[in-house]
Amino acid sequence: MAEQGSGGNVIAAICNIFFPGLGQLVQGRILSALIFAIVVFGGYALWFLIVPPIIGAVAHLWSIIDAARFNSRN
Repeated sequence: MAEQGSGGNVIAAICNIFFPGLGQLVQGRILSALIFAIVVFGGYALWFLIVPPIIGAVAHLWSIIDAARFNSRN
């Protein structure tokens, strides 16, 4: 697996920009990928409310940062 700051983590973070959870899936973390995808898409789907899209946006940003900072040794 890739270490923090490696090229694999950069690719995973870029994947998350386009599809939340895809970066975690690339890293082999299926449960994290599902959770991020459900929270982000669920929040964005409720765009007509105020709080869920904000939570979705925060989770989207969190998924990008999480993929970029992932260290397989933990």
